[in-house]
Amino acid sequence: MRPKFPLIMLTAFILASVHLAYAQQRKKVPRIGYLATRSSAGGGEKAFLQGLQSLGYIEGQTIAIEWRFAQEKFDRLPEFANELVRLKVDVIVTSGGYSTVQTVKNATTTIPIVMTGVSDAVELGFVASLARPGGNITGISSLAPELSGKLLELAKEAIPKASLVAVLAYSASPNWKLYFKHMDGTARSLGVQLLVFQVRAPDELESAFDTARSKRADAVIIPGSGFLNLHRKRIVELAAQRQLPAIAMGGTWAEQGCLLAYGPSTAESYRRVAVYVDKILKGAKPAELPVEQPMKFELLINLKTAKQIGVTIPPNVLARADKVIK
Repeated sequence: MRPKFPLIMLTAFILASVHLAYAQQRKKVPRIGYLATRSSAGGGEKAFLQGLQSLGYIEGQTIAIEWRFAQEKFDRLPEFANELVRLKVDVIVTSGGYSTVQTVKNATTTIPIVMTGVSDAVELGFVASLARPGGNITGISSLAPELSGKLLELAKEAIPKASLVAVLAYSASPNWKLYFKHMDGTARSLGVQLLVFQVRAPDELESAFDTARSKRADAVIIPGSGFLNLHRKRIVELAAQRQLPAIAMGGTWAEQGCLLAYGPSTAESYRRVAVYVDKILKGAKPAELPVEQPMKFELLINLKTAKQIGVTIPPNVLARADKVIK
C-alpha cells in the first residue's frame, strides 16, 4: 500500500498555492482616493465612474474607491487627505479646486494626484508647467480666469443695455487678481464699468447685493470660486430678491436658479479624469502627463429665473444654449 503522506503534502501545496494566488489577485485591485469639498450636484462623481467603467473598471470588483467628502467643512480636508495617505491609495483624485489640491499636496509628495477645478496650477506652484508638470500632480484645468471675461461678454449680450456690472470676489482667493485682469480688459472693450465686491465672510454677501442694487447695477458676475460655490444657494436667493441678473461659472449655478451659467462640461472633465487615473495605474508618471485644458463648454439659461426677475433673453443668446431650464 502506497503511503498517503506525499498525497497529503501535494494537496496542501495546491491549496496553499491557490490561497496565495487569490491573495495576490485581491492585493492587485487598485485603490483610488477621492477627496472633494462636497458631493457634486453637477454629477462629477457619476461621470467619473462612467469614465472608469468605459475603461474596464468596476467599483467593488476591479477597483476600489475611498470616497471622502468634507461636506463643505474645509477644516476636515487635512484629516481626510492624511487618511487617504495612510491607506496607501494608488492615486488621489481631488474635486473642489485650489483647497483640495493644496491640502493633498501638503499631505503627500509621492502618491500621484489628479486635480480638477484649478486654472492657474503653474502660478499656484502645483506644477512646473502645463506641458511637463514635473511632480506628483497633473489633471484637468478649468480656465477660470480666462472664462471670467466670457461671463462678462454673456452679461452684455443677455442685457445689451448693461453699463454697470457688479462682480463678486472672495478676497482671500489667490485667483482673484487673475480674474480681474481678464474681466477688466473685457469691460473696457465693452464699455462696461465694473463694481467689485471683495467679500471675506458669508455675512458680507447681503450688504454687497444691497449696495449693487442701490447703485443700480445691471447684472452681477460670479466667477469660479470655492468660497462662492460653498454659498451658492444664498447668493442665488439674494440675486433673485434684488432682481439682479446673475451670470456664473459652472452649470450647477443655473440649475439652482442663476440666470445664466457658462463653463467647462462637468461630465466631460470628470470622464477625462478617469483617463488620467487609468494611465497612472498602468505606470505613467504624473510628472510626464500634461495638464489638459477643457475642450467642451456649456451654456445654461434658466428661463424660470428670467421670468421671475423680469428679464427677456435675446433670441441669439437663447439659440446658443446647450440647456434651457423652463
